[in-house]
Amino acid sequence: MKLLVTAVVLALMMPGWVSAAGFHIREQGSKAMGMANAFAAQADDPSAVFYNPAGIAFQTGTQVSLGVTVINVPETEFRGTTKLGDVASGLGVVQQVDTEARDDIFFPPNFYMTTRKEGSPWAFGIGIGSLYPLAKRWDTTSPFRDEIKEIAIKPINVNPTVAYLFESINLGVAVGIDYTYADVWLEKSGCVDAYALGAVPVPGLTAVQLGELELEADGDGWGYNFGLLWQPLETLSFGIAYRSEIELDFDGDADYQITSAGQSVYGAPPLSYTDSIYSTGAETEIVLPDTWSFAVAWKPTSKLTVEFDADRFGWSSYDSLDILFDENTVLSDSLNRKDWNDVWAYRFGAQYAVTETLDLRVGYARDNTPVPNDTIGPELPDADRNNYTFGFGYHTDRAVFDFAYMWVDFDDRKVDNETQTGTYKSDAYLFAANLTYFF
Repeated sequence: MKLLVTAVVLALMMPGWVSAAGFHIREQGSKAMGMANAFAAQADDPSAVFYNPAGIAFQTGTQVSLGVTVINVPETEFRGTTKLGDVASGLGVVQQVDTEARDDIFFPPNFYMTTRKEGSPWAFGIGIGSLYPLAKRWDTTSPFRDEIKEIAIKPINVNPTVAYLFESINLGVAVGIDYTYADVWLEKSGCVDAYALGAVPVPGLTAVQLGELELEADGDGWGYNFGLLWQPLETLSFGIAYRSEIELDFDGDADYQITSAGQSVYGAPPLSYTDSIYSTGAETEIVLPDTWSFAVAWKPTSKLTVEFDADRFGWSSYDSLDILFDENTVLSDSLNRKDWNDVWAYRFGAQYAVTETLDLRVGYARDNTPVPNDTIGPELPDADRNNYTFGFGYHTDRAVFDFAYMWVDFDDRKVDNETQTGTYKSDAYLFAANLTYFF
């Protein structure tokens, strides 16, 4: 009985430690962020390498842009109930929850360089950014501790691209290569209902912590992208951009520090494992989604530009997360259903040239979450959200400084599944700045 319960609990210990890699960060340039990232039909600065690489075909000279986005990790609170312990067999301890995630800030950078000689139809560019970063921390004594205490995902994406301008019809086309590397850190506890161990006569009275898991892994993968940008009129442009799926293969190490209560479980026959720390290799894979952007930009006056974008994220690629351990004396392989959905985001942005050197920008976006009710949890308590932005750009003959601010207002996310019942509330704040220099 003890071994069966232990195996079930440990198989469920990691419900989604990489699911946060699905939290796509669209904010890859300050100018675009000031317009809620409605930028694929303008694409008129070096961040076009990310938003629509065909845009570099319309830019001349050599440009270098360096920027950073300051992301205040969503301030999340949860009120309701959650199960701590063995959910699969229906024995988990039901606990009342009124808790908040710990504050955190991270700083994904971006770098772009583009070049095109005057009169040449060819343009080249490279972009380096962080498309899927995440950080989330809950208190070590949180009722969520058997799902997540801390998770950090630190990715880097390298994207060389080439573009060509069909000048007679004002059409730019581009293709590029995507390489993504990611490092992942996870910490959580292994808990079980004490009744399942025969420790108390009444089910659901308390939970016993068997151990503490630390897992570190890294992985990489390749993809491709392309873009089209057509300007049939000086006042009108259309853009289409695509990024392919990227399969990330992760390899790493898992260390499981066993508590005294865990020793009584793992040290008993037939397991008879006596070490206080259990270590083994671990591997998994995740398929990042393909993305489409469809955009139109219009200049009703010489000073005003407005744009509308519709972005599609193919998150149905993330249907499960299978975690395999090199050795299974204590930790059992884990198969975790995710079943995320394909979703759309809709963006509207505007820019107004106040003077020859100063532009003001505003934007609004509606982002829809891919995470279904059945698999949502504290490692990524996502929800549909409204993004409100503003920004400005100050430019001279040789340089541009862009600044943007975004408030992400998440809808209240009600959840009712086998682990949790309650409501998540979140919001986040982002600041971004880029300095672009012309050679």
